[in-house]
Amino acid sequence: MREIVLDTETTGLDPGKGDRLVEIGAVEIVNQIATGAVFHTLINPEREVPEEAFRVHGHSTASLADQPVFAVVVDDFLAFIGEDRLVIHNAEFDLRFLNAELATLGRPSIPADRVTDTLLLARRKHPGAPNNLDALCDRYRIDRSKRVRHGALLDAEILVEVYGELTGGRQRSLSFAIADAARSDGPVATAKRARPTPLPERASQAERDAHAALVDSLGESAIWRRYAPPTDSKG
Repeated sequence: MREIVLDTETTGLDPGKGDRLVEIGAVEIVNQIATGAVFHTLINPEREVPEEAFRVHGHSTASLADQPVFAVVVDDFLAFIGEDRLVIHNAEFDLRFLNAELATLGRPSIPADRVTDTLLLARRKHPGAPNNLDALCDRYRIDRSKRVRHGALLDAEILVEVYGELTGGRQRSLSFAIADAARSDGPVATAKRARPTPLPERASQAERDAHAALVDSLGESAIWRRYAPPTDSKG
């Protein structure tokens, strides 16, 4: 299943008061594994970037002045996300900004039911605990050393790992990989090692004879026959 893990950076907290997008980062995942395909763009918000926003993400009015406006990148962005499900942390925030930008261009909005909010997943899994992205990285031992400032693409890449931990995606992917290998003709690696010295017999001869009689009573199709030692045809 294809999903898009997405994050944005903005000039402030409220698009209703004129705040705009300054960055979009999106990562394609299939069955919760990153494929390497990403969408990333800086955006000229066509307004001043307040100092408090600059301190969060490091994008200033000057540094964004020569970047494309949203109208220039919107087609590439919509083509990348397609009709697939979006995965966003604190989705209500990002969705308000994306839909405000789309509305200014007369484009259809992204419906909320198309989005998986990892903040809600985290709150259900860890009620009462801090569930911001930094806290989740620390809880799941995900490297966030590069996250000196917020960055849309970096945060989306980190969120891929967090999403996997919240949903068990890593374990499921491993299970599917083992199952696929078992169905193929290729070898499947195991951790089985031969003992240097075999263990001594623990069952007495009488117990082994009783077990053999029980297996015989179960018929030729008994599963226990698969584990019975080979009989000596010369005996």
